[in-house]
Amino acid sequence: MKIVFNILIIFMLLIAFVPLFRRFIFHLLVGRQLVKEQKRQYRAQKQRAKQPGVRVESVPPDINKSKFKGGEYVDYEEVK
Repeated sequence: MKIVFNILIIFMLLIAFVPLFRRFIFHLLVGRQLVKEQKRQYRAQKQRAKQPGVRVESVPPDINKSKFKGGEYVDYEEVK
């Protein structure tokens, strides 16, 4: 039990004070997935750039049709 505790303390100290070790641990945990996602996004962007022409997004037809018919009339007085 004492050996496991010592190993855990040494591991925590390495993470806290050794930047190279921190970078390595980060790369193991997150870095590979991050690099894969960046490559996937880069490939998708290149494919979109290769497609010629103008891309137009259509407006849904019911955007201009509003169910709002107007509000209630409110009297007001002009104060001078």
